[in-house]
Amino acid sequence: MKRLLGGGVAAMLAATMMSATALAGDLVINFDDLNPGPKKGFDDAVAQFQAENPDINVIVNNNDREAHKTAIRNFLTADAPDVTSWYPGNRMAPFVDAGLFEPVTDLWAEQGFNEDLAAIKPTMSRNGEIWGVPYSYYQWGVYYRKDLFDLLKIEEPKTWDELLSACAVMKENNVTPFTIGTKFLWTAAGVFDYINLRTNGYDVHNGLTAGEIKYTDPRIVKTFENWAQLIEECGFIDNHASMSWQDAIAPFANGDAAMYVMGNFSVDGYKNAGLTEDQIDFFQFPEITPGLPRAEEAPADAFFIPTNAKNKEDARKFLAFVARPDVQSKWNATIGQLPINSKATVGDDKFIQQGFETVSTAAGLAQFYDRDAPAAMAKAGMEGFQEFMLDTSKMMAILERLDGVQEEVYK
Repeated sequence: MKRLLGGGVAAMLAATMMSATALAGDLVINFDDLNPGPKKGFDDAVAQFQAENPDINVIVNNNDREAHKTAIRNFLTADAPDVTSWYPGNRMAPFVDAGLFEPVTDLWAEQGFNEDLAAIKPTMSRNGEIWGVPYSYYQWGVYYRKDLFDLLKIEEPKTWDELLSACAVMKENNVTPFTIGTKFLWTAAGVFDYINLRTNGYDVHNGLTAGEIKYTDPRIVKTFENWAQLIEECGFIDNHASMSWQDAIAPFANGDAAMYVMGNFSVDGYKNAGLTEDQIDFFQFPEITPGLPRAEEAPADAFFIPTNAKNKEDARKFLAFVARPDVQSKWNATIGQLPINSKATVGDDKFIQQGFETVSTAAGLAQFYDRDAPAAMAKAGMEGFQEFMLDTSKMMAILERLDGVQEEVYK
């Protein structure tokens, strides 16, 4: 039997409910997405795992992603599940360094993951160990209302100048070029990352998030100048600081805004808002610096075994299961994302095909600003990004402040 504790369960109650319902030998999994597509993909995978392992009783605690982010440190220390979803790279680093995640280096060797999951191995590694198993990744880029583009006779922009010209046509026709919701900050980081990747390239992205390049460096200043141009000559919807990324789908769905810089996980949200596949399309974020090798954002999602887990044997079985090519193929077809296992198959959905083409031809894959930078730097940086989007005149003050944070964080 699978007992599902979902529907927006309060994060503060998660540990209490687990201790009340989980029995010795149960496998407790904390998952972080209540959106319909991702939830179905996860539920289907758990059901398959349960069918293949009828002696294992699986208990699922499924929370909203933002609530999960708030609760994870508490439940890892108070009453840890056996498996939890979380993110690779610097987002896992605080829990690795605090001794709250279990290394699974031997599991990777036993299961052949070093070969089958080779593309993601560096970002799952820290301190000479491997710390989890990824099940999916996805490209970012620009999703747009193809029907509006067709109506306004706009072609997909390939360059910065073409994008600015397209924005001018939209504004002449009372369409806001970009929607966004920056209430939870990371959406603004996606825009910053792309402008920086296209202005300066992959190495500068990595140098900045590693603390090797200052925010007042002329290259980063140029990124912000380009961002200011996008805000002033294109524009984003009003009141975005009070909106989540899901809230920002509404102006996209009703035709008030034509473009959304977002990850492929959002496609399910567009469809749930009533848009058809014929109305939505995708293009890679346009070139800014001519000839610069094209890097992309391709964050991964993964599962980890908490150090304080009670049922590590079955937790390892679950991690081995979610990395299987057949499981990843089916799961990612459901959620419209890309499997990481090199032996998995990619579905014929147009957004998955576009994503596969985008990441497979990229010169580099960034995890995302708030995954590549340490948590304290990412928090300050994203607060600065949102502030900048609301008032571009504060640019240098924000950058100087971030230099100060950087000096403290990277000591």
